[in-house]
Amino acid sequence: MNLKTTFLALLLAAHSSAQDLPNVLGTPPAATKEEWLKTQRPQTLELFKENIFGRAPIGKPANLSFKTIKEDPTAMEGKATLKIVEISYSGPGGDGKFKLIAFIPNKAQKPAPGYLLICNRDRENIDPTREKKDDFWPAETIVSRGYVAATFHNSELSTDSDLNFDNGVHKVFDQYPGKRPGDAWATIAGWAWGASRVLDYFESTPDVDASKIAVIGHSRGGKASLWAGASDPRFALTISNNSGCTGAALARRRKGELVARINKSFPHWFCGNYKKYNDKENTLPIDQHQLIALMAPRAVYVASASKDAWADPEGEFLAAVHAGPVYQLFGLKGLGTKTMPANDTPLQSGSIGYHIRSGKHDLTAYDWEQYLNFGDIHLK
Repeated sequence: MNLKTTFLALLLAAHSSAQDLPNVLGTPPAATKEEWLKTQRPQTLELFKENIFGRAPIGKPANLSFKTIKEDPTAMEGKATLKIVEISYSGPGGDGKFKLIAFIPNKAQKPAPGYLLICNRDRENIDPTREKKDDFWPAETIVSRGYVAATFHNSELSTDSDLNFDNGVHKVFDQYPGKRPGDAWATIAGWAWGASRVLDYFESTPDVDASKIAVIGHSRGGKASLWAGASDPRFALTISNNSGCTGAALARRRKGELVARINKSFPHWFCGNYKKYNDKENTLPIDQHQLIALMAPRAVYVASASKDAWADPEGEFLAAVHAGPVYQLFGLKGLGTKTMPANDTPLQSGSIGYHIRSGKHDLTAYDWEQYLNFGDIHLK
């Protein structure tokens, strides 16, 4: 097969997968933004709860509380105020808490917009002392651009290896008689729930503009950030960095990591019902372009890496493309093209952003630069 024939075959495969996708506008398709918001969006969200992410048994707990356990107005050589806040809650299974780390720029106009990272890497990547600095969370750069740099560690909401769901938010709130139901929330949804509780805190403090917060995650954290943005419309911008399978990548393409593989390797990430679709992606009633579309009319950014075939960069791009019709209902530009861009050539002219970075599966300084540039358009 020559190069031209191979290219045409790839185009046909991509077209075929697009033809097989569920209608992003719903069934029957929404014709207006009002119809989308009233009927089709809730139905689409319900399908993701039932089949993939599960149902959280509670939203904002009535007893949610916030305690500042450290405050330093001279952080980053006086450029920021560090706040470490203990976010606490309780339920039938006892008490729970997790820590928010936030650097609030001292010179930015208050309340300030911000970026909330769901951290799924070692804690040294989000070191509040700043003795250890990493491009995974370039807090100094974020602050220098006039944004709050905020983060929490995912393990404090739900551990990333426990299949018994006997810790964190699941221990506190899960009350199931007998066997855990197939649509019970799992680990990814627990992390997303934590992001929403951070937003509750931001709504309580005058230093942060809770209406202008971006939620961001990398890899499994990107899956969580997408679910946080989809399930909580208070997030102004949702960012998926290399989220791949059951993140931004289309499942029906069956490229890179597949549903059966992710459910086998990480059976605690998604609800039990999701396992029904192992090797049966075409029977899913939804696909990931619809997850991206749930952000509309709010901004969303999807990013890939050229050497990250496991996350299926083309599938991530196509999902962003096929989310576009929902944005059009609101009179907004989606991605603005159906042509995948060259490496390191960001698309940021619409309400859906995208880039594919040269390199491997990672969250880098280059990625953050694009997210901050996109935020300057949509958060300021």
